[in-house]
Amino acid sequence: MDQRKGSGSDANGGLAEATASRLRFEDPDEVMEENPAAAAATVGAEEEGGEGGGGEEVIGSDKTSADYYFDSYSHFGIHEEMLKDVVRTKSYQNVITQNSFLFKDKIVLDVGAGTGILSLFCAKAGAKHVYAIECSQMADMAKEIVRTNGYSNVITVIKGKVEEIELPVPKVDVIISEWMGYFLLFENMLNTVLYARDKWLADGGVVLPDKASLHLTAIEDAEYKEDKIEFWNNVYGFDMRCIKKQAMMEPLVDTVDANQIVTNCQLLKTMDISKMTPGDASFTVPFKLVAERNDYIHALVAYFNVSFTKCHKMMGFSTGPRSKATHWKQTVLYLEDVLTICEGETITGSMTVTPNKKNPRDIDIKLCYALSGHRCQVSRTQHYKMR
Repeated sequence: MDQRKGSGSDANGGLAEATASRLRFEDPDEVMEENPAAAAATVGAEEEGGEGGGGEEVIGSDKTSADYYFDSYSHFGIHEEMLKDVVRTKSYQNVITQNSFLFKDKIVLDVGAGTGILSLFCAKAGAKHVYAIECSQMADMAKEIVRTNGYSNVITVIKGKVEEIELPVPKVDVIISEWMGYFLLFENMLNTVLYARDKWLADGGVVLPDKASLHLTAIEDAEYKEDKIEFWNNVYGFDMRCIKKQAMMEPLVDTVDANQIVTNCQLLKTMDISKMTPGDASFTVPFKLVAERNDYIHALVAYFNVSFTKCHKMMGFSTGPRSKATHWKQTVLYLEDVLTICEGETITGSMTVTPNKKNPRDIDIKLCYALSGHRCQVSRTQHYKMR
């Protein structure tokens, strides 16, 4: 998996409605300023009586790059990016604060709590108790955040894997989680939410969000495909096409301009988190994309929508190219062929999505597509690996 045009968060605005969706997408009414984050480090004196002695130890300050390689969610940077994604964070806040009847006097489980922001929203909305499970070293920071904000009597942070820990209660009323990854399913945290649901959710309990859908469209992207893929054909006079093959197999995480879209956007898959099984995250689905103008197609683009249907009025957000940018951006799958397509012509095919056998947090994608057009006839199968 690759990223382009800067890897920082693109979310600096509110939430817009997705063009082709019937969801009521909540428009966050606040815009968070992008202030540079200041990293604090306290260095104690190496010798007794030295200058700077008596400083408070900073949680996680002993972590090294080797630690973060295996535990990327321990670093505050990734949490900063997610918190500053106001489409994501403000949408969750609105769901919780505007639907306090779902949380008032309820036992809540926050799966993958990170800094504990969702747990704090739930506690503020009147939850009886919140159990925040976080596997990374950020759990230590979350405990300090909870204590600092005066919620230690309402929020219990539990450090460990959902599949390995035990809760002090037999059942919970609400499970809330921000489990979505790139391409919706990358990192496979969904299975952890389903495990928690099956083990702890009480009868009549609520999972939030409870619906997620994957969508597909096609784009013109000649300039960047030339820079990203065709570049390897001739690198300072040398043939490096062996790398081109690898680059083609690696989906690109990027923000797509809505003007690049050539076809309609089609729903591929809808997931009901309250009812689905882990096996439902593996699927093969057909698609049919209809050209809306004469153009060239260089890539297919996938994105997802999320909805909270248990709210008083259905709420949700989209990561599509016609909505406000999020840190999820979109997932670009470059095609080996350049498709010359005329208005009204169709690209038909199927997409198969499965967790990687060696590492189930990675995703294998098989794309079959065909175009029988006036100026282009193509039929091909391509394989992609999100790593």
